[in-house]
Amino acid sequence: MVVFAGQGDARRSMSLLWRAEGPTGTRTRRWPGPKPALSAEAIIEAGIAVADADGMAALSMRAVGERLGRTAMALYTYVPGKSELVDLMYDQVLAELPTDYDLTPGWRTALTSWAEDTWEFYLRHPWVLQVSQARPVLGPHEYRGLETLLRLLYATELSSAVLRRVVGVLVHFVRGSAQTVAEARQAAASTGVSDEEWWQARSAMLDEVVPDFAERFPLLVRLETEGAAPETDESAPETDASVPYLEREARKTFEVGLGVILDGIEAAIHKAD
Repeated sequence: MVVFAGQGDARRSMSLLWRAEGPTGTRTRRWPGPKPALSAEAIIEAGIAVADADGMAALSMRAVGERLGRTAMALYTYVPGKSELVDLMYDQVLAELPTDYDLTPGWRTALTSWAEDTWEFYLRHPWVLQVSQARPVLGPHEYRGLETLLRLLYATELSSAVLRRVVGVLVHFVRGSAQTVAEARQAAASTGVSDEEWWQARSAMLDEVVPDFAERFPLLVRLETEGAAPETDESAPETDASVPYLEREARKTFEVGLGVILDGIEAAIHKAD
């Protein structure tokens, strides 16, 4: 399921995204007096809770209203509709991401921390991965997150022309890596079949249905034979046996891939010198 941001009324969405935005980025109340029974903030938080618990497919104005003990109609005074709510939820949940990274140990350490924090954020809120990046939300927290990443990248002293593309590489890599894990978890929950069970049931049949598999796909066999990490490798960090195999592999791929990207940034720095 893919959801495209910015499908509601542009002016109302943008006004709500940037509502009462103070100089420090904190939202302030627009009117004095008693706090209303409902608010945009309460509706957004309820929407996030629904999506966290049951996924984007379960999100509706009715479901959010039920969580707040209200009818769907009661919400429309504060949020025009589901399309605008998705934009608001997406931007609001991004506020969880850290914005202050210590550059004293160097840009590489800071970028590694940023990537790990972002990976963990996506896995806490996997529905965020279903909001397409084709059309950004253009909200304050989305921009603040980008500003944070740029601060780390400008510490490399690479040109803006290069960093413009590096931003895309890093964002898509971390997002795509987390999506693999999020979808694996969803598959297991939706089908009732674990990754291990699924693979064992099918891979065991390869010898039967493709007896010449090794001859037809020699490089795949070589990759699996030579590239598999020994389970008894004492130098490898301890892993939680309760974590599914595919998830452990995805984490290793994330770590290796991030290292390769950071190596590439270092190579670009040396090339620019």
